[in-house]
Amino acid sequence: MNLAELLKERRSVHRFQSREVPVELVTELLDTAVWVPNHKMTQPWRFVIVRGEGRKRIAEISRNNVGKRERDPEKAKELGQKFYDKFMAVPTFVVVVMKENPSISVREEDYASTSCLIHNFSLLAWEQGIGLVWESYPLLSDHAFREALGIEPGERAIGSLHVGYPEQIPNAQPRIPAAERITVIDQAL
Repeated sequence: MNLAELLKERRSVHRFQSREVPVELVTELLDTAVWVPNHKMTQPWRFVIVRGEGRKRIAEISRNNVGKRERDPEKAKELGQKFYDKFMAVPTFVVVVMKENPSISVREEDYASTSCLIHNFSLLAWEQGIGLVWESYPLLSDHAFREALGIEPGERAIGSLHVGYPEQIPNAQPRIPAAERITVIDQAL
């Protein structure tokens, strides 16, 4: 598949087959994905891969988090179980963690680079028949979640990538052509 096709055909996948993606393959894809522009070469990223029984850690945290927001105990239990099951249905999580530079401009550049890395990873995974969705839910800032994954002060979880072999591939969502959003300035003032 050429790059243009890959860009147009990649989808965010929410439903996965139960088989795991080998850690070695995830590592290989991440090794390639890190080749992004990164001003000052800070390379602020690291990755936490959660799979197998390890998923229960974050599924339980998710269940408890949802339960806190619901006043009706029965609804809280039901909703919590729904979230637990949703997390357990994801074969592999890749949590992308970024060290936050004290300089705001460097931190913004690092965030942009880390976002590019995530997109590279999504394209490389898609090329291998692996789907994912980049999630940035509030759970990423939760103390219990951060502690369970070893996310230190001064680090930020940029995204939780839900990774697996697609059970269902969604249809493409329409895009506004760039031509409709281009301004050309070709004369001096």
